[in-house]
Amino acid sequence: MSIRTLIVDDEPLARDGVRMHLAHEADVEVVGEAADGVQAVEAIRALRPDLVFLDVQMPEVDGLQVVERIGAGRMPAVIFATAYHQHAVRAFELHAVDYLLKPVTEQRIRNAMTRARLRLATRGEEELTARLEALLEDLRALHARADEGAEPAQAPRKYAAWISVAGRTSTQLVRVEDVDWFEAEGNYVRLHVGKVTHLIRSTLRAMGDQLDPAMFIRIHRSTIVNVNRIREIQPWFGGDYIALLNDGRQLRVSRSHREQLLRPVF
Repeated sequence: MSIRTLIVDDEPLARDGVRMHLAHEADVEVVGEAADGVQAVEAIRALRPDLVFLDVQMPEVDGLQVVERIGAGRMPAVIFATAYHQHAVRAFELHAVDYLLKPVTEQRIRNAMTRARLRLATRGEEELTARLEALLEDLRALHARADEGAEPAQAPRKYAAWISVAGRTSTQLVRVEDVDWFEAEGNYVRLHVGKVTHLIRSTLRAMGDQLDPAMFIRIHRSTIVNVNRIREIQPWFGGDYIALLNDGRQLRVSRSHREQLLRPVF
């Protein structure tokens, strides 16, 4: 029988990555996805999956609140995805609750699925309920200590490490740091990677939200550039500038975005 699986993450690229890796697991059927905690609660109740890949850190309703709303005793098997700091990770390990440390890799997915199959085979619902309840209690205490001024429990902001590009017969992974610049094309974004380009369905704004601002800067309403590819910046007409890339490509820097680019330089 297939393992009916739900993927929950507020980052579209993260959901794509998990789904892509799960495609190599012959007994896994992805029955749905959710982009936030509210959708996750609705999907779990409606779809009744066997397994949930659940992002811990989501706005408004996070992964732990999803468990609280469903109830630890009514949760399907769950694998948490987290970028939490070491103390929170120790809480997952202490209570033997499965987790994936971001960024998620194929090997981590494979190891997690091996453990998930074992748990599903043994069907220890009471044991799982006790472990989830103990985990929630520990993580609540961790947050409380952070609120009182102790070591913070928040993880650093998460940014995409790679982008999945779907082809006719396969999906290719492109490392974000290898992208020279992103170009808006209607409801699509073109990735320029050396002499190769890839077209993915997204908006430039949505893409920009996933990129590390220390590496990528928007220089025009239709362009986001990898600052490591910029060789120099030259003045142009009407107060605009031209960003000259290492490969000789010239990209226009509009007046509305020039300050963001020039401030780190000067």
